[in-house]
Amino acid sequence: MSEESGMMIVDLLVQIFYVLYFLLIIAIPFLLGYFFWKAWVKYVRTVFLIAQEHVLLEFRLPKEITKSPVAMEVFLTSLHQTAGEGNFWDKYWKGGMRAWFSLELVSLEGQVHFFVWTRKSMKKIIETQLYSQYPDVEITEVDDYTNGMSFSPEVNNLWGCRFVKIKDSFYPIKTYVDYGLDKDPKEEFKIDPITPMLELLGSLGKNEQMWIQILIRAHKKELKSADKGMVDWTHFAKEEIKAKMERNKGDDGKSAERMTKGERSGIEAIEKTVSKFAFDTAIRAIYIADKKDAFNKANVAGLTGSVRQYNSNDLNGFKPTKTTSFDYPWEDFMNFRLNRKKEEIIDMYKKRAFFKPVYDNEHFIMNVEELATIYHFPGRVAKTPNFARIPSKKSDAPSNLPI
Repeated sequence: MSEESGMMIVDLLVQIFYVLYFLLIIAIPFLLGYFFWKAWVKYVRTVFLIAQEHVLLEFRLPKEITKSPVAMEVFLTSLHQTAGEGNFWDKYWKGGMRAWFSLELVSLEGQVHFFVWTRKSMKKIIETQLYSQYPDVEITEVDDYTNGMSFSPEVNNLWGCRFVKIKDSFYPIKTYVDYGLDKDPKEEFKIDPITPMLELLGSLGKNEQMWIQILIRAHKKELKSADKGMVDWTHFAKEEIKAKMERNKGDDGKSAERMTKGERSGIEAIEKTVSKFAFDTAIRAIYIADKKDAFNKANVAGLTGSVRQYNSNDLNGFKPTKTTSFDYPWEDFMNFRLNRKKEEIIDMYKKRAFFKPVYDNEHFIMNVEELATIYHFPGRVAKTPNFARIPSKKSDAPSNLPI
C-alpha cells in the first residue's frame, strides 16, 4: 500500500471520528432530550387524568319532545370547552388537558338509553345547559353500564368498529337541516335521520347489547400544515375552495361562471360547515352478545347500515373502519389477533379513551350541527317500543343551578 493510500485511509478515519464525536456530544443529547420531553408530557398528562373523577349521566326523555335538533345544537355548543391548557405551565407542568365528553346511545336488551360521560367538575354545566333547552328532561347520575363487561371467547361474542368520515372533515354529512327539521315541521311530517339507529337499538333481544359512543373535544389549532405551521380545519377548507376555483378559472380569470351548480353548492356547504363550532371527534360502536349463541350477524349489518342516512354522494358520510374482523381465515390463525382486537376495543370503550396518552388515535372533525344530527332527542316520530320515556315532568329544573 502506497503512502498516499495510507494517508487517505487515515483522513477517512479522522472524518469518521469527527462524525461520531458530533453524534456523541451534540446529536445524542438532543435525541435523549427529545425522548425525555415526550415521556415527561405523557407522564404528567397521565397523572392529571388519574386525578380526574368522572360521572355517567342518563337523560330520560318525556313523552313529548317538541323541540328540533337546534336545541341540541345549542346545548352541544356549551361543551366547546378549551380551558385547562391555556399556558405552558398548565399544559406541560401540570399536565392539563381540555375536557372531552362521550355522547352515548345504548341498548341494553332492547331498552334504549341516552348517556353523557363527563368529568365530575363539568356535571353542573351539563345540567344547567341541558335544562335550559329541555326543561322536562330528567337527568340522573347512574352506575356505568359497562362495569363488569369483558370479552371472553368461551362465554360471549362481540363485533366492533370505528366510524370515520369518508372524505375530508370539512365536507359535511347530511344534517337535520337537509331533512327540514330546523323548520319545526308537524310531527306527522317529520323525517328524523336518527330513527333508524333507534329502531335498531330497540330491536335487540335478551342477552344482546349495543353501545355507541361519540367522543368529542373542542377543536383547536393542532393540525400541521406545510406552510402555516399549526392550523385548524378552516385552513384546509380554504385551500380546497381555492383549488376548486383554480380548476375552473378560464382565460378571463373568472371561476364562478364556469362552475356547475353542484360545484357551487359544494363550496357553499364547506363554507357553512367550517363557520360553526368544531369538535375533534371519534365514534366507536360495539354489538355484544352476553352468550355466544345469542350473537346475531344480522345486527352487525344493521349497525353499519344505520348511519347511511347521513351519507351524501356529493359531500360526505360515514364508513366503518378498524373492525374486529378479517377478510380471510389465513390472516389470523386460531383467532389470536381477532380476540386481541375484541379485548382492546371493549377496553378502550370502557375507558372512553381516545384523546389521552397510550390511546391517542387519528380522529376527524365534526361541527356542532353535524353532532346534533347524530345525537339528539327525537319527538313522537320515534315509535321504538322499548324507548323508555318518563310519563310526565316530575319537577321543575333546580332553581339553584349555576348560571
